[in-house]
Amino acid sequence: MSLHGFNCIHHIFIKIIKIVTKNKCRGAELASKELKKALIVTDGVLVEVGLVSKLTDELTAHNLDYVIYDGVQPNPTEKNIEDGLALLAESKADFVISFGGGSSHDTAKGIALVAANGGHIRDYSKGVHLSKKPQLPLVTVNTTAGTASEMTVFAIITNQEDETKYPVVDKHFTPIIAVNDSELMVAMPKFLTATTGMDALTHAVEAYVSTAATPITDASAIKAIELIVNNLEAVVNNGQNREARDAMQYGEYLAGMAFSNASLGYVHSMAHQLGGVYNLSHGLCNAILLAEVSRFNAKQVPERFVDIAKAMGVDVSGMTQEQAVNAALEAIDALSEKVGTKQRLADLGVTEDKLAFMAQNALNDACSLTNPRQANLAEIVNIFKARM
Repeated sequence: MSLHGFNCIHHIFIKIIKIVTKNKCRGAELASKELKKALIVTDGVLVEVGLVSKLTDELTAHNLDYVIYDGVQPNPTEKNIEDGLALLAESKADFVISFGGGSSHDTAKGIALVAANGGHIRDYSKGVHLSKKPQLPLVTVNTTAGTASEMTVFAIITNQEDETKYPVVDKHFTPIIAVNDSELMVAMPKFLTATTGMDALTHAVEAYVSTAATPITDASAIKAIELIVNNLEAVVNNGQNREARDAMQYGEYLAGMAFSNASLGYVHSMAHQLGGVYNLSHGLCNAILLAEVSRFNAKQVPERFVDIAKAMGVDVSGMTQEQAVNAALEAIDALSEKVGTKQRLADLGVTEDKLAFMAQNALNDACSLTNPRQANLAEIVNIFKARM
């Protein structure tokens, strides 16, 4: 994969902005597109608590048929995609709706892409933008404020056979409609709110320090950091706070715009491996690693972390550059502690015998390409160890 692949996708900004709505998934709009039957991709919990019925009621009201695949796992697997593809073919669905957070969206993207282009989802992970044809029409209905997968060109898939997670980057992942409505987010549990929020912060920070950053992605990333830092603790403490929920929704979306165009870095490369080996929450892994990877990166781009400190509300006047950088790192860890995500990897079951394996796979991960400071195997292992 080349960096050129990331630098060629800035046109996605305009397309995505045009398809975002704060209204619910509008059945009339789908019916007007002459779509007939949806494969709804979600998880069993969202079906059980009744949230998916908000979507199915809307589809039924507009004479749109549907079938539900509710087998999505927190770290979506290749098998999730294969099972969804089988149900899609069996039901003769002609479009896909994802309902949930990043796991549902990533699974749905994989299903829609492979259904239109054939092969296996892994085939599309060997470079960027490898599909030849647009995916099946995809509608994404978001219920978390974190991954931004409802609109990005990324999907992260787990290969359970070799305990790895890998990103697929494809311009055809763009949905025809992306729905963000804070009404669907108010019931999120505290810890899920916290981990997804820290995921969004990681997206913004990594996009801002990425080697593929541009003035456009910089503006999105910095505003995202401001919104997230000013509202995450509030929504964790009171999930019914609609004003803060709305702000987090905008923050995660802006962060998604930033990293969909600038890509990410070692936090995500390393978090992917923790998810693949230990099936840990992606947002929690990002939260644990963010300050430590930032400490490593700040030696290369300290001026960027001064900007991040300012965006996090730190008054850097009178500080040296080194002091401002340290203040940014302290602010990241302080927020993580306030929302309950500052944890140790060892307490989550991570063992040192797997660190070298995960470090090597992290270096091979596509997100590593745009990290501002390149590391060797021992340095990645040491970052893991620092958070053990």
